[in-house]
Amino acid sequence: MNRPSLAPRSGRTVSRLRLADLVPTGTIGLRSRKLRACLSGLGIAIGIASMVAVLGVTRSSQSDLLAQLDELGTNLLTVVNGEDREGTETPLPSTATPMLRLVPHVESVAPTAQITTANVYANDHVPVGQTGGRAVRACDDSLLAALDGSLLTGRFVGGGPLPVTVLGSEAASTLGITGTGNRVWVSGHWFTVVGILRPMPYAPEVDRSALVSFPTAARFLGYHGTPSRLYLRADTQHVADVADVLAPTANPVDPARVGVNRPSDALTAQLKVAAAGGALILGLGAIALVVGAIGIANVMVVSVLERRGEIGLRRALGATRSHIATQFLTESLVLSALGGTAGIAAGLGVTAAVADRQGWTILVPPEALWGGLVVALVAGVVAGLYPALRAARVPPTDALRTV
Repeated sequence: MNRPSLAPRSGRTVSRLRLADLVPTGTIGLRSRKLRACLSGLGIAIGIASMVAVLGVTRSSQSDLLAQLDELGTNLLTVVNGEDREGTETPLPSTATPMLRLVPHVESVAPTAQITTANVYANDHVPVGQTGGRAVRACDDSLLAALDGSLLTGRFVGGGPLPVTVLGSEAASTLGITGTGNRVWVSGHWFTVVGILRPMPYAPEVDRSALVSFPTAARFLGYHGTPSRLYLRADTQHVADVADVLAPTANPVDPARVGVNRPSDALTAQLKVAAAGGALILGLGAIALVVGAIGIANVMVVSVLERRGEIGLRRALGATRSHIATQFLTESLVLSALGGTAGIAAGLGVTAAVADRQGWTILVPPEALWGGLVVALVAGVVAGLYPALRAARVPPTDALRTV
């Protein structure tokens, strides 16, 4: 609302638009056309929501991967001697384990062996061959320490020749076993489940295996071979140097056959893929934001044409061009601010829902919140500038003819 005041020195009446009148005056169009205002702000809301959700989900997933990296460590290496046509690990030379323990900067070595002649079943009535992707793997107590793993329940296999087994988390799930004391059928023998491991996403072959001790494998499963996969920990400062000599040390006759892997590299690759995918969706969110800004500009131009009579009347009552421009620019800013606020709320909701479903810690970078609102306001200024200037240039006499 315009408040005229007298300037004693000039004798002229000066029209001023007070700050207290700015918001009520600038939101007249929004309050009178609520549905159109909601639809206009929807584009801004979608753009901001997608940006906040992408940043939030990406940061939450990255925090989970970083936590796995911290738990796993970057100094874990695996050594395998390749696989046959059926995907079964082939044995390493018998000298591999003792020789690798002599490599400088190697802190520990945990040998394991996939027992190709044994399979694990829920009972003795399951047809042979229906393994569900499960394997039987011999190991010793060094495995749990090397993988920094832990037991969900029970204890580890120990070193004695007893018919007991520890199930990986995936193997236990497919067998329908949730606790210790149950029995499973392993190559003609009943084995008692004495423990279940927590998930090890960086060692999936352990997750889907039934673990037995080397003496147990020799006594009940006829295993008298050599390890087929070694897990080792190296000094963090010399991981690359150690990795370079593992293949020729493990198999001097055919080093090219030996594969040396670093599980942390897979997690790092996942971080890069997540960041790349996030950047793509951020680009799509920016496009949605531009479309929303164009929609606001279009609605504001239409609003100026519809309200020519109101503009002319306000000009006749003393409103200046700057007052008219400020009124319409305020309307665009309020509309974009409402859309941005709704978008931030929606983005937070999506982030919380995804993180809760995946079991992640909810992390939303603060810059995504205040940055989203700033971007929305900038979009409102850009979208409303031309309609505001156009409204300010409307001649009062032409506008009043439409009244």
